[in-house]
Amino acid sequence: MAIKEDVESDLQEGITDPLMRVEKNLADGGSSRGGNQWMVYLSTFVAVCGSYEFGCCIGYSSPTQSAIREDLSLTLAEYSVFGSIVTFGAMIGAITIGPITDFLGRKGALRVSCAFCVAGWLAIYFSKGALSLDIGRLATGYGMGAFSYVVPVFIAEIAPKNLRGRLTAINQLMIISGVSISFIIGVLVSWRALALIGLVPCAVTIFGLFFIPESPRWLAKTGRQREFEMALQKLRGKDADISHEAAEIQDYILTLDRLPKAKLLDLFQRRYLRSVMIAVGLMVFQQLGGINGVCFYVSNIFEQAGFSSSVGTITYAILQVVVTAVAASVMDKAGRKPLILVSASGLVLGSLLTAISFFLKVHELALTATPILAVTGILIYIGSFSIGMGAVPWIVMSEIFPINIKGQAGSFSTLVNWLGAWLCSYTFNFLMSWSSYGTFILYAAINALAILFVILMVPETKGKTLEQIQGDINK
Repeated sequence: MAIKEDVESDLQEGITDPLMRVEKNLADGGSSRGGNQWMVYLSTFVAVCGSYEFGCCIGYSSPTQSAIREDLSLTLAEYSVFGSIVTFGAMIGAITIGPITDFLGRKGALRVSCAFCVAGWLAIYFSKGALSLDIGRLATGYGMGAFSYVVPVFIAEIAPKNLRGRLTAINQLMIISGVSISFIIGVLVSWRALALIGLVPCAVTIFGLFFIPESPRWLAKTGRQREFEMALQKLRGKDADISHEAAEIQDYILTLDRLPKAKLLDLFQRRYLRSVMIAVGLMVFQQLGGINGVCFYVSNIFEQAGFSSSVGTITYAILQVVVTAVAASVMDKAGRKPLILVSASGLVLGSLLTAISFFLKVHELALTATPILAVTGILIYIGSFSIGMGAVPWIVMSEIFPINIKGQAGSFSTLVNWLGAWLCSYTFNFLMSWSSYGTFILYAAINALAILFVILMVPETKGKTLEQIQGDINK
């Protein structure tokens, strides 16, 4: 055991030392000088088309319910299976996409994700009954789960540190945009046409992948030295000096090569345990704080509170997109930790206002105030979620794991996220039947615990390279 501890200590020093040397050269800005960022922006656009596809998959079932049930004569139970099976597909995607990402590369994983979504949409389009619908929905769910991991990882690995948070936050913005636009378009076109429209983001991604480079960090990890340098130069601009950034990445990869090949159980070794606790904790609090219950049943919440469901839902959708866009623009200025603390505090306030609204309604007190309290609480809740808790956990997850275990760690974290999403959406109606105001008091308590967790456990990653972040965490 003593020998093992000495080896681990030497390896950790090997991880930290190169970072400290390079940090002196990078103290006051981006890691590469003299270039432009157009290829980074193009690569990000191609990747976040996958995030938009994610949103299309989520938003599909809501506006199409009555039409699909009528055309295919589905019972409510059959349609409920169709709507919910996407979560199980996402879980499978979360479990398997990490190793696929490590084996095929980030671009290869994006292609696999697109292939499943394309197959799923076509199965839905040609469906004549419940079975083919469910198969198609399961396939699109797999693509969702895969996109939810590979997109933020790819962006984090190609972006310079001064842009990384802002660009990765676009992931959440595009998911929200996909949901909102699918809902609007779904009112105007048939359910089969909406399935075909879902193919468009996949087509853009597949086509765009021919014009963007692979992740330099993945190329370095797989020993493709020439391709690594070409990809990094392409991302930073032909006139950029990439020597410092390339040296930093290479030093880090060489150190990681001395470590054994990662397995799932390796995540629970002492040197990775803090990173796992941070990622899993953020995913748990993101989901169990109530977001999917509120998102899936927001119309019903407004109706129960006595407010117009159509006005409330439209306002909800617009606010979600606007606030997410604002959060993306300030991510690298405000920092990850302040945003998530403000976000969680707002979630507590929104939950408490909604709980008070339902409490007054149940006890028939101040009935004229309950609708205003309810809509105010829900809008504060979704605005607060969009500004931090929606995007930041994915950004931090993509930043804190060393590349040798990133695939396993990302799959595990994403699986936890989807399990939390299922648990929240499945229990919401039962909780509301038990106590409407009690449900939101419970969510307020969970979000209060999230504040404590972030203060004690989550590091600030703004302005640091991935290698510096991982070196600091694993000291």
